[in-house]
Amino acid sequence: MLRPLELHLGLRYTRAKRRNHFISFISAISMGGIALAVLLLITVLSVMNGFETELRDRILGMASHVTVSGSDGVIEDWPTVADQVRGQGDGIAGVAPFVSGEGMLRSGRDMSGTLIRGVLPEEETAVSEVSTHMTAGSLAALKAGEYGIVLGAELARMLGVGMDDTVDLMIPQATTTPAGIVPRFRRFTVVGMFEVGMYEYDRGMVMIHMRDAARLYRMGDGATGVRLKLDDMFDAPRVSDRLQGRLPPGLRISDWTRQHASFFHAIATEKTVMFIILSLIIAVAAFNIVSMLVMLVTDKQGDIAILRTLGLSPRSVMAIFVIQGSLIGVIGTVIGVFLGVLLSLNIENIVPLIERLLSTDLLSADVYYISQLRGELHLEDVIQVSILTLVLSFLSTLYPAWRAARVQPAEALRYE
Repeated sequence: MLRPLELHLGLRYTRAKRRNHFISFISAISMGGIALAVLLLITVLSVMNGFETELRDRILGMASHVTVSGSDGVIEDWPTVADQVRGQGDGIAGVAPFVSGEGMLRSGRDMSGTLIRGVLPEEETAVSEVSTHMTAGSLAALKAGEYGIVLGAELARMLGVGMDDTVDLMIPQATTTPAGIVPRFRRFTVVGMFEVGMYEYDRGMVMIHMRDAARLYRMGDGATGVRLKLDDMFDAPRVSDRLQGRLPPGLRISDWTRQHASFFHAIATEKTVMFIILSLIIAVAAFNIVSMLVMLVTDKQGDIAILRTLGLSPRSVMAIFVIQGSLIGVIGTVIGVFLGVLLSLNIENIVPLIERLLSTDLLSADVYYISQLRGELHLEDVIQVSILTLVLSFLSTLYPAWRAARVQPAEALRYE
């Protein structure tokens, strides 16, 4: 066990001395560097967690947790399939049919490609959150046979249309007429607009009634498939495997972990790379402890020699400098963790303040997937960063402390 003498001397050497303030200044710089590195790493990890969660929630607010579709793109008897899915046990929170396709919207001279989703408004609310993000009108305004359409807010702005305006929807299927082959199109009336905060959907998706979509695509009473919402989104692989074995053959079952696997894997990889890069900043800050302790050992050789002649063992001398270097690491880590947690919990308020001060948009919606930044602090990240910093700080003390333990009293006191 460490004796009070080693602890006392280690703490005393940390404080400034009249004759050498430079070493104390280097100690403060090392402490500040560690605190800054810990602050950055915790904040970046928090932002990455928030980005991943926000992106997943927004994607799954529009996409489905599990999708059951026909192998040829059509399920003729979708009500039977929906009933079979509902009877597969707990964990399924909602089931809704859909028709999916692509098309072109036109308003005057403005045109834009778009994804088309035909839905039943009364059932769509069970599998998506679009009804809670309506900026005008409502999803319930979609009525079969009335050819109403709900647009993303960005798409509506691009086309220059508002409520009750009309748009022409063309699909890549031709109709033969006496004048020749022409694209199939239909005029729709805007009955609602939504804004989920994700540019991909706000700019590139429209919703119409499922029966109107089926008529437009000549699918009769069929549907592209049924969409499922689960009580636990992370249970999607197990539920999809269970449905694969219980539903009739000829159906294709997919879940969000497969549909967006590469996307979320890229986010996880980016988070890992950022952790490694910022960990190097902690390593650089910890290495400052090495230079500080080496200078301190050189400055204190006379003191070390006197302590050795009084009977202090080399191990005790080594412990003095390990304590001093570790103390710098501990204080820097505590300060960095405190500031990092504080910044992570208030990142949502800080970013808008910076944008107002700089008069710029840091997260432009047409460039980034999301236009708002929020932090999500995980305890395991804080613990991981803290342990890494403390270990690197401790390792940085070993070489200077070992050099101090090897000081020979006769050599050190020769010119004193």
